[in-house]
Amino acid sequence: MVKVVKSDSTNDRGERMVTEGDIMLLKGFEFNQSGKLNATMYAPYTAAIDRATGEATVEIPSFIPQNTFAAPAGASHMRLVTAASKVDFEGESFDLDTDESSEIFIGPQSETAITLTATVPTAGDQPIFLLFGVEFLQEVNGTMYPLKNGAFNALALVEVDESV
Repeated sequence: MVKVVKSDSTNDRGERMVTEGDIMLLKGFEFNQSGKLNATMYAPYTAAIDRATGEATVEIPSFIPQNTFAAPAGASHMRLVTAASKVDFEGESFDLDTDESSEIFIGPQSETAITLTATVPTAGDQPIFLLFGVEFLQEVNGTMYPLKNGAFNALALVEVDESV
């Protein structure tokens, strides 16, 4: 965010604002430096935001989990997650929606294509952010548990739509 604020060329130092900066600088931001998305997931995916409908989607073509994901020791399953958020920086508010896949066994099976969709309101010209990630799980006695430390879970800001 500091880079975005510093990219505000309209206001003087100390008075710069996120809304006047280059919000596109946030695209590609990794939320976990220990579990980066491109080092955890080797499958291609497409990310898109349709401002007219408010739909933000991530599409993953069919894949083989054990060949496509760098799962940490102890992980038996994983879940793909996405979130879309429309942020009003001036009003200090946001709208958020999420979607997730079912639990996927990390094995040699072929998984069908997955589309994850999160929807935000269409009104307004605030930026929309699309996040995509993977959460690793461990099955114990038929129950799924997140791995204790979550150090290998990846989440990245994969698409940004600045405004109308």
